[in-house]
Amino acid sequence: MPLPQRWHKNKKAPPEGFDVIEPTLEALEHELRDKIKESNTNKRKTESMWPVHQINWQKSRYVYDMYYTYGRISKQVYNYCLQQKLVDAALIAKWKKPGYERLCSTYVINPRNYKFGTTSICRVPWKDRSEESKQAQDPTTGCYGCASDGGARNIFGNKYGQYLAAVQIAREERQTKKMEEARKRANQRKDDDDDETDDSDEIDSEKEDEDSDYGPKPAAGIWAGSQQLQTQAVQMMRDNHDDDGDAETEDETENE
Repeated sequence: MPLPQRWHKNKKAPPEGFDVIEPTLEALEHELRDKIKESNTNKRKTESMWPVHQINWQKSRYVYDMYYTYGRISKQVYNYCLQQKLVDAALIAKWKKPGYERLCSTYVINPRNYKFGTTSICRVPWKDRSEESKQAQDPTTGCYGCASDGGARNIFGNKYGQYLAAVQIAREERQTKKMEEARKRANQRKDDDDDETDDSDEIDSEKEDEDSDYGPKPAAGIWAGSQQLQTQAVQMMRDNHDDDGDAETEDETENE
């Protein structure tokens, strides 16, 4: 499929290193396009907009994490994404402020969008919500809870709430580990007899099936398809949570 026009035919070519995030951004663009084309039959009016808010969050979070959390892209690539409006600069700016680290959308903190000048239910800390209210979603974004107290780690309860940067890094680490193990086995096989080699090949085949979600082209695409990978990605985000405060605090809107 052709690249989205925003960066494919722009006068300014993407900087070096953009290819690291380009496949994921492209996949999310096509996903959003498909969701917009879907029928809204049997959906509430506001529910039809959930994918727009959720994919916007996921795309912005992916680029944010690839730069700030994992350092996999350069400042030039990050700024390019902001300048070309590939991500939501206003939302990213909010993530850098205490209490807004997991904010789902700037819409839910605007008192003008809610009765009595309040904010969305999804902004109420998890510990302050009853068991019944924990199942409540913001009617506009579909968010279960994006307060900073750690509740509802997947804020949307679907694939759009996954941390794609962590998923990508986990897959890369698993592939690197498998390649190292393959090299070690290849060296060991030089001294193994034919029977042992056959047994090893059979074991490798079984392991390949179990780890299919970590492969170069997993069936789930850019998202985690297995619970194992989802759990690993969430744990990676938790391990890096203490580093969130180190993010730069410059006004991102100046790059728009």
